[in-house]
Amino acid sequence: MLTLKCSRCKNKLMRYKKIGHGRVLRCYIPRIKKLMARLDDGKLKCNSCGNIIGEKEEGFFKMNQHEFTYSGRKINK
Repeated sequence: MLTLKCSRCKNKLMRYKKIGHGRVLRCYIPRIKKLMARLDDGKLKCNSCGNIIGEKEEGFFKMNQHEFTYSGRKINK
């Protein structure tokens, strides 16, 4: 389970169940356990600073790589 944080203000954004190795390029909506960010016009934004973390596509969020950090463990396939 990963905890994603904003790279600017370090505010928590979401708890995400990442399966497999590799970078977090997409966050699939069914795997999001807790969402602490807000969704404005299809864009995922940080609550405190308004940083745009990702954009909503069909069934997932396409993440902006340099706008967030994460900690935790990924689940092996």
